[in-house]
Amino acid sequence: MIQFPNAKINIGLRVLNKRPDGYHNLESVFYPINLCDVLEIVKADKFSFSQTGIPLNIENEDNIVVKAYQLIKEQYNIGAVAIYLHKVIPTGAGLGGGSSDAVAALKILNELFDLKLTKEQLFNLALKLGSDCPFFIENKPSYVTGRGENIEIIDFSIENSWIKLIHSGIHSSTAQAFKNIKLKELDNNNLIESLTDFKNFNKHFINDFEEGIFGQFPMLAEIKAQLEIEGAFYVSMSGSGTSIYGFFDKKPTQPDSKYFEFIGQL
Repeated sequence: MIQFPNAKINIGLRVLNKRPDGYHNLESVFYPINLCDVLEIVKADKFSFSQTGIPLNIENEDNIVVKAYQLIKEQYNIGAVAIYLHKVIPTGAGLGGGSSDAVAALKILNELFDLKLTKEQLFNLALKLGSDCPFFIENKPSYVTGRGENIEIIDFSIENSWIKLIHSGIHSSTAQAFKNIKLKELDNNNLIESLTDFKNFNKHFINDFEEGIFGQFPMLAEIKAQLEIEGAFYVSMSGSGTSIYGFFDKKPTQPDSKYFEFIGQL
């Protein structure tokens, strides 16, 4: 069985406070985009995992897709599978590519072995794999709070607009991003209400990780400024990673670039 796990972007990302369990409470709008990996899983006589595309430079057993399989196997005693993953979504980019891959694996295994797991069961499994994972169970525009487990699907789309996303290859670890964060007093801005004013997103939505990460990697601020010069009506870094995206009224140009670039319609 084959699925095409897609990426997401964050429209605004506020870090509210640190929780007793060591995680941080966040507030963000998650929005799926049509930038996809490829994941195929089939039944096999013995387990195997292979990966192509963007190199991951980790051991197979550390791949989150393999962890998803092991989680299902431990709880439901499923048989062996052969897994093939082709990576297109940049890693360490704040796009949720690994989380999306993991949830796609849960869904494939559920169907492949006829486990009849409910969405609630899949959600609870996803949360064990990572904070971004539960979003991809429904994979719809959502208002997300907590550490990612509180997901409110919202009626929101940015129709007739385009996205241009750039990833320079710079990697910033999530742990380092949180170390650089400077918690600020929050305003009373209502993120959901602000979504109706999407041509003025710059007034309403900020990513709290930008200040620290841009200070560490000034090139990212330059990429953001370039997208603004090109005519984007909203530009932001996604997640705690280092990809920068802009929203445009019309299809943006795609000049020759040494960076990874994705252009798609929203």
